[in-house]
Amino acid sequence: MELLFMIFGISRTSAIILALLLGALFPAAQAWSGALRWLIMVMLFPVFLEFTWSRESLQRSHGWLLLANIGMSFAGWALGGLIGGREVALAGFFAGLTPTASAAPVVMSFLGGQVGYVITGFILTNLVIAGLSPLLLPLVLSSATDISPAHVLGSVTLVVFVPLLSARLVRWLVPAAAVWPGKIRNVSFLMWMLAILLVSANASHFLHSQGELPLGQLGGIVLVSGVVCAANFALGALIGRPRFTREASQTLGQKNTAFTIYLAMTHASPLAALGPTFYVIWHNLWNSWQLHRVARKTGSDLAAGRESR
Repeated sequence: MELLFMIFGISRTSAIILALLLGALFPAAQAWSGALRWLIMVMLFPVFLEFTWSRESLQRSHGWLLLANIGMSFAGWALGGLIGGREVALAGFFAGLTPTASAAPVVMSFLGGQVGYVITGFILTNLVIAGLSPLLLPLVLSSATDISPAHVLGSVTLVVFVPLLSARLVRWLVPAAAVWPGKIRNVSFLMWMLAILLVSANASHFLHSQGELPLGQLGGIVLVSGVVCAANFALGALIGRPRFTREASQTLGQKNTAFTIYLAMTHASPLAALGPTFYVIWHNLWNSWQLHRVARKTGSDLAAGRESR
């Protein structure tokens, strides 16, 4: 699989950017976006094969991350209001409210961090945000909502617990399966690229379907989603110090935008849904930079090792 990257002359960092561009150029690919859930489930399976739950899986910092997740929604709402009025404020709110992405543990496995920490954060933020959404949305929408936490819980259960239980069963039946993830990591990466392409295509199709968009408000939404994204990764890193800097940053920064795009489209407006839509681009650009840094460091370490011989 590494040979495949060499043949096409691209790095993993470039592959992420290429996937984003291809999705933007071919919005018709959104017709396959239903495959996203299954792609993520398949990617999570090898992650769970390596994952072993322990008492350290739940940390005090997870609670602070949850509070930061909720607080960032209102920070985004306030910033958006200052930049461009009500619609931009709602876009900032939904970008900030978004819980941890199901792909975050997969990315953390590529970054070489502690996957269990991110898995715990993913489960915690998704369940709590889903439960609190009916209480939080009326504060900014000034109306009652009919969000069903049970519906969201069912979706999270399918995406997370099916691959988790399947991995535990396989690990019990075939103990040697614990070493499989290391052998198929490049396959998981290619599947992640396909997932990014589909997400980007979905966002591109969404933008094309909206017709004429107010450029001022559009620029404001791009800006506020970018600021919220940067603040999430930075604040997460501060919360996770010193043991879980990278893990907490990823937990707070990489978002399950499909959830809040649905909330915004259902209870607010298509313009407000652009907040989490643009957030997809920002957090994947940051992921590409992180992979670039890891690859460069790994290359430097290998070179230093050869020189010391």
